[in-house]
Amino acid sequence: MIRSYRHIAVVVFVAVTALEISASSKSTPNPLWFWLGTNTASEYQFENDIPGTDERIVKTPTDGGIREEVPTKYRERFDRWKSELLSTELGREQWERYANNKNFILTIAVAGDSKGAGTSDYLWNEEGKLVGATITLSASLADGSPPPVYYPVLNSISNDLTAHSIGGSIIAATRISHELGHVNQTSDGSMKLIQMQNKLIAQYNSIFMQNGAQDKKLVDLANQMNGTPVQIWESREYWSEVNAMLYLSQRISKESFYCFVFRKMKRNIETHAKAYEDRFSQHPEFTNSPCWN
Repeated sequence: MIRSYRHIAVVVFVAVTALEISASSKSTPNPLWFWLGTNTASEYQFENDIPGTDERIVKTPTDGGIREEVPTKYRERFDRWKSELLSTELGREQWERYANNKNFILTIAVAGDSKGAGTSDYLWNEEGKLVGATITLSASLADGSPPPVYYPVLNSISNDLTAHSIGGSIIAATRISHELGHVNQTSDGSMKLIQMQNKLIAQYNSIFMQNGAQDKKLVDLANQMNGTPVQIWESREYWSEVNAMLYLSQRISKESFYCFVFRKMKRNIETHAKAYEDRFSQHPEFTNSPCWN
């Protein structure tokens, strides 16, 4: 199914957040992804199997760490992506955050029949602490071009650039850092808040589809969950884009295309994400970039 990104942001966000508090332990949810790497800059593809919205509560693991589920035929390319990620201080810190945590299971899988990247299957313990998540990467992770709307950083290094050739491993590693940003956000967040948002987003979506945007109940729901579904979803994406920007700043600071990328990133933010510009400008990696001199 292919739809314009605005339509998807309204409808798909319900399904995406449904995965953030996964299906009950009595059933295993079908995968649902919001894929980044499609063949056009303004459209997405996604699977619309919507699982239940009950929390998936598990015992706190004692044998956690990072579990790599990578088929042999993709191992070499995954190792290149991982090497690029770990070539930076930020990448090493974030990898070790989960690799050395015995109370958290981060699964990183590579799938040949998927597109882009997605994070799902969040696991919580009885105290409401995140103790697990799964990142699924496409075997063709470096392909495609996410739009500048919502993805100003990832778009700035898409492999359709004509002025500079940016290696696919750098593109893939930057997209992995974006997904790690989602895990970081959820780990630092509140299960109760996400649970409440999932419940109300489902109500919001149902009312929106039945009555349209004019229904006053939508305003009340948005106030309760601190934003509309689109606002909540895009806020999470932009926070993950900050993580991608920080990684990219370290990785390409000495590359010839550094300023080309950062100037495009800045144009994307100023044009499409002005309301979120302060998230980037609070970091010296962005504000003090030599490209602005």
